[in-house]
Amino acid sequence: MGWLPWGSSEQEGGVKKTSGGAFESPSRTNRAKCYEARDAFFECLDRNKILDSVNSRAGVAASKAACGPADQEFEKNCAHSWVEYFKKQRVVNYQKEQTIKRIEAQGGEIAPIEAPQLPLRPQ
Repeated sequence: MGWLPWGSSEQEGGVKKTSGGAFESPSRTNRAKCYEARDAFFECLDRNKILDSVNSRAGVAASKAACGPADQEFEKNCAHSWVEYFKKQRVVNYQKEQTIKRIEAQGGEIAPIEAPQLPLRPQ
């Protein structure tokens, strides 16, 4: 892999790379900018009634047309892996909410999941 002069996130003010090529750990300020850009993008999607901006062609096209600048800002301020994770998590959370509503509408209950207790060490 060589260095490419175009598309560098350092030039755009996004996530910076170390001299070894790895991404730097985001600072508190960088994370705040990322979350702010994510929230603005998701608000735009909500206003335009777009759920999935990553998995379906129609959703990707609609999100680019309606929320292109917000998406660009989101991708500029967050690491690519974070952008992908947040977009997919949005869909998963929606599906989870819909499943819970469907179960409750059918009279079912969502049982809380309890973590198994580890045995105590004898003292």
